Amino acid sequence: MGIGTRIVLLSLMGATLAIILFSSVFENSITGKAVEDYYHTYTKAICNESNFCQDYEIICYGEEIKNITQITGAAVQHSADWKDPRDEETINKLC
Repeated sequence: MGIGTRIVLLSLMGATLAIILFSSVFENSITGKAVEDYYHTYTKAICNESNFCQDYEIICYGEEIKNITQITGAAVQHSADWKDPRDEETINKLC
């Protein structure tokens, strides 16, 4: 094996090792964990005083509401004597 071939082979091995090390060092910082910890999206029925309940998609960033979108066609009108079975905290808390 000539000196030129050895230099090319060592260069390739060095580059491969550098890529592997770079990937493993930054693996944890590129996982999207920050997004998972702060952004939450869910649906929730919000009811008014006449027991009309509409579903909404709610996007929160931590405890802050970022967006609320009405889900078309996802609504129900309950009878006048209907009582929401959820506890007060669940009914009132959005994020």
